[in-house]
Amino acid sequence: MKIALDPYMLRKVPLLDLPRVVADLGYHHIEMSPRDDFLPFFVHPRVDKAGVAAFKRALAAASVEVASVLPLYRWSGPSEDERQAAVRYWKRAIEITVDLGVNVMNSEFNGRPSLPDECEAQFWRSMEELLPIFEREGVRLVLEPHPDDFIEDGLAAVNMIRGIDSDLVSFLYCAPHTFHQGGDLEAIMRYAGPLLTQVHIADSFDFRGSSGLRYIVNPPGSTARVHQHLDIGQGEVDWDVFFRTLNELDFDGIATVCVFAWEERAEDSARYNLSQISQFTQKHGSA
Repeated sequence: MKIALDPYMLRKVPLLDLPRVVADLGYHHIEMSPRDDFLPFFVHPRVDKAGVAAFKRALAAASVEVASVLPLYRWSGPSEDERQAAVRYWKRAIEITVDLGVNVMNSEFNGRPSLPDECEAQFWRSMEELLPIFEREGVRLVLEPHPDDFIEDGLAAVNMIRGIDSDLVSFLYCAPHTFHQGGDLEAIMRYAGPLLTQVHIADSFDFRGSSGLRYIVNPPGSTARVHQHLDIGQGEVDWDVFFRTLNELDFDGIATVCVFAWEERAEDSARYNLSQISQFTQKHGSA
């Protein structure tokens, strides 16, 4: 199992210094999430070939590898103009990933839960253009259902990935989204089986608690999706079940620490979660 760090809380660290900082925190792998000087949220990538080459040298010097590249684009619409732009951005992001020598990209379904049929149709249009490129380049695409996507439920997401029917498309289980995915993390992970190739590790509270009044959002009836990305143990994800299930499934993929709640103590958070993962994997034999 590759344990990676999503360095979003470290995005103020210059790109070429990032590998050294990550190594100092005890990690050997990075999940490259959006940052303004690399792959920003929802717009065209910013890094050029010279920047990619310099970043590769910095990675090698720090003995750190990029485990996966995470772009986020509006490739499921519902706007057709946004979808076409997102496909163009995806194509450049794939080029950058290949130039880095990385063969895994992970992302979200995107779209809108209020327009599931329209957004699914847009998703398939995008996949018709992009899947041949992933397959030609030998890059794995790992998809997760995200709160506020056109697919939010974990079981439905696994079914969608099965429908894509490609050996290079698989499923990411995001632990802090457990309660938006249906709440039964073990059932979803087991249902995915060999399609489960990546997990995101952070804690969250169950927004459904107290008869749905755990979090009060105004105005009443708001469709906001409330969740957190907390340190392990600060929420209500059952980490014993999580790590035990990974072990029983012989999980050998990427496990990314993706805590976003503590920028003022980002380095301490990264170290703490790495130590917690070590303890749980030793306890459940999933190291």
